[in-house]
Amino acid sequence: MVSPNPDGLEPVLAALSTMQANVERAQKSQAHEYLEKFQKSPEAWTKTHSLLSSPGTIAEAKLFAATTLKGKIIYDLDQLPRESLPSLRDSILALLVSFREGPRPVRTQLCVCLANLAIQFLEWKDVLGQVGSTLGSSAGDCILEFLKVLPEEIMEGRKINLSEDELTARTKELLEDNTTQVLRLLNQYASSSAQAASNPRLFECISSWLREIPAADIVNSSLFEAIINGLYNDTSFDAAVDCMCTILRDTREVDEYMEVIQIIYPKILSLRPRIAELARSGDLETYKGITRIFAEAGEAWVVMIARLPTEFRGLTESVLECCGRDQDRDAIALTFLFWYELKQIITLDKYKQARIQYADIFGKLVNVMIKHLEYPNPSSANEADLFDGDREQEEKFREFRHQMGDVLKDCCDVITVTECLGKAFSLIQRWVSTYGSQVTSTSVPHWQELEAPLFSMRAMGGMVSPEESMVLRQVIPLIVQIPDHEKLRFQAIMALGRYTDWTAQHPEFLQPQLQFVIAGFSHSSKEVVRAAALAFKFFGTDCRKLLEGSVMELHNFYESVLDKLPPDSQEEITEGVACIISAQALDKVYSTFKMYCDPVIKRMMICANQARTAQDDGPNVAVTGYIQLLTVFVQNIQPYVSPHEENPAVKYCQEILPVLSTIAENFTNSTPILERVCRCWRYMVLSYRTAILPLLPTLAQQLASGFENSRQGCFLWATDSVLREFAIGAEYVDPSTSQAIYSFFEQQALAFLRIMNDLPAEDLPDVIEDFFRLLIDALIYYHQQLLVSPVCQHILSAAISALTLQQESPLIAALHFLRDLLSYGTEHPNSSNFDRQDSGQAPRNSPQLQQAVKQMVVSHGETLVQRVMTGMMFSFPRDCIQDASGVLLSLFEILPQQSTAWVKGTIGMLPAGSIRAGETDRLMNAVGAKADTGDLRKVRVLLQDFTTSYRRRNVTPREGLGRLEATRFRFNG
Repeated sequence: MVSPNPDGLEPVLAALSTMQANVERAQKSQAHEYLEKFQKSPEAWTKTHSLLSSPGTIAEAKLFAATTLKGKIIYDLDQLPRESLPSLRDSILALLVSFREGPRPVRTQLCVCLANLAIQFLEWKDVLGQVGSTLGSSAGDCILEFLKVLPEEIMEGRKINLSEDELTARTKELLEDNTTQVLRLLNQYASSSAQAASNPRLFECISSWLREIPAADIVNSSLFEAIINGLYNDTSFDAAVDCMCTILRDTREVDEYMEVIQIIYPKILSLRPRIAELARSGDLETYKGITRIFAEAGEAWVVMIARLPTEFRGLTESVLECCGRDQDRDAIALTFLFWYELKQIITLDKYKQARIQYADIFGKLVNVMIKHLEYPNPSSANEADLFDGDREQEEKFREFRHQMGDVLKDCCDVITVTECLGKAFSLIQRWVSTYGSQVTSTSVPHWQELEAPLFSMRAMGGMVSPEESMVLRQVIPLIVQIPDHEKLRFQAIMALGRYTDWTAQHPEFLQPQLQFVIAGFSHSSKEVVRAAALAFKFFGTDCRKLLEGSVMELHNFYESVLDKLPPDSQEEITEGVACIISAQALDKVYSTFKMYCDPVIKRMMICANQARTAQDDGPNVAVTGYIQLLTVFVQNIQPYVSPHEENPAVKYCQEILPVLSTIAENFTNSTPILERVCRCWRYMVLSYRTAILPLLPTLAQQLASGFENSRQGCFLWATDSVLREFAIGAEYVDPSTSQAIYSFFEQQALAFLRIMNDLPAEDLPDVIEDFFRLLIDALIYYHQQLLVSPVCQHILSAAISALTLQQESPLIAALHFLRDLLSYGTEHPNSSNFDRQDSGQAPRNSPQLQQAVKQMVVSHGETLVQRVMTGMMFSFPRDCIQDASGVLLSLFEILPQQSTAWVKGTIGMLPAGSIRAGETDRLMNAVGAKADTGDLRKVRVLLQDFTTSYRRRNVTPREGLGRLEATRFRFNG
């Protein structure tokens, strides 16, 4: 700590001490609030300098001071008179002289301070010269760090308070005009000593300036040799790798950089012997760095590899060697993108010759990948713990295997799936001939060598054509005889599940596979049981026609296993049997549907009765699960029926609708149950479309009463499906039905408005999201009625009120609705493609609807602008900003003059001192000029840049928001 001084630093130091101390949360919050205010205050300019200049200040306080000074320069430079900038520059240079030897974090922040001052201090012309002469030749690291951060800070120039023209001109002054000087300085520094030539800061600086200095200039200078030498130096290796990879990425335009590539390529290939050396020594980090260089070179030059396969074969072989020698599987992932991009280009007819020449490499890659797929051998005899208790490593390996599976798919594209499957089949055969005789009921020797090719077959399943006739005929009979080892059985079942499309074309292989899968449901391993359920789903989906006659036997099986399965597996096996039911003759659909679902409903009602007296959520969870199973049946049993015939699936839905209605009425406080019921109703509409008409009156009544009683948004979600399916102009829908549906929608809207009147928006985020998603569809299908309805004014008011939320999803829904609504104030609104005329042009909006929207905007526009801009400046999540600025754009398209006045009024209500002097006038003059010329998209950019800049300077709302604070939504109706 520093001793007491007249600068009044004690409160700042005390707050910093509190933040680091083990004190009450309230004290830390108070200290944090104080420091935030301090950072934005004008007095921070002098106090940060005092903290940095005082020799007794602790390191943490100096870092805080340097960071604060950086923020002041970026956001608050206008607090200083322009004539004081030279003295500010000189004081920062003096501080850099003091900190040129470190601590490095403070020095870095000061370099960033100086770089940002240089960007904004337009009158400072000889920036590099003055920095170099002031810091002196002994401050090499400090100068290199400043040179490194300068391009980085300029590239982030949107946070700087300069106009685009000023920023462009300053970028040219500081970067483009200095490339020759910087290149000369870096060459001189690298040549000054061996230590300088291997300095990691040098390579970091080169990487940063490669944004401006052409890679060719670096490669043709002595700096390139320094980078290559840095790859053999432990201290500079990481920075040299980053620098080399930056150069490689800059040479992607291979025709332009061919001469440069010819210089780099031999240097890269000279690193190849290090692959084996590093693999033997176990230096994993260096091995990863070398692999990264080869992979980045391959990605950058993939076009040349395809054009000149002989000349660049060495590079491809080097990447393959990196894969093969990576015993710890830490580096191999760096090569995956290269293999994908190489596959993409050599599978083009134009590069057929390259594909032939690289076939052997991709063949070897298949073997390498399958070998890496093997589970490790446990250090103990406990095969249940293959990763010695490291669950993170186990999860990483599982994810990694699927990435390697993608590489195997790339290989299939290059050397054909039959050859890749053949390699896996050969490994399976080799294991059977080598270890098959040693298998016992309790031991499967070297099972990892069998499991890996099984996994590879599963990974490549999606690439196999149903017409494949060479490998699968041999391998499928082998798979169904796999020994009873948990991981082998799991992988075998999963593999079979990937080839059901092939099995559907080869029915003679169905029964052995199906029996093998069904046997998996009796396995002691939960993982195997889950695999069996997933595989059964695929068999039911793809082989439904072959299994059509087994529907009775499968019902007994379904009933026997259903209650033993976890929820996900219940859904999967249900989807399988539902697909088989859907293949039945039309006169059997109702009876089989009923046969399978009635027992499910019986279970559901038993659990529902238990839930009334249960002390835990178990019965409730069971009810949601059984409703979900009913939904799966509804989703998948969709028989084709003439519009004028009764749909047998709808006939059964008529029977279960009252049951679901009873559940909804008795569980109004259970959100999960209500959501599942509404989901089931929604899929009845989506699956059977207009055939659901006989159920519609009852369904609409249940959706309306359910929403009013429960206030759950899921009822609005289900309403949306009805609204879309029975819209005006829909096929086979009577106009009177569509009009009744609109009346039903208005009833739901009024219920929502009453709910929003009773409760604040922050208590209703999910309901608000569902309501405005419903409104978006209502605008598409019923805009003629909605926009002229009195309820629309209240809906707009509710949307404005919803903008006080901070959750992303409801905000996006409300903003999307507002954009769509406002578009109807123009000639060409946002509309469905179905509305387009034969000419392909969007239909013109009627003057009456345009006027209706404009009248609403006149009434609510000022409040809307306030809410949108306040959200953009203070509270909206990042992903909402584009839509928010889109709302402002729409307002300017409808009423440009009024919108300009509303924006000016909103800015005038901001807290005093939060706007720079003259900033409002500059903004409004620019907005007015662009609005007058019709360049409204530029207006959007100006407003978005202003609000972003304001938000950066005022990260959290300050005191005194006053008139910008939101009011509660009110509705009487």
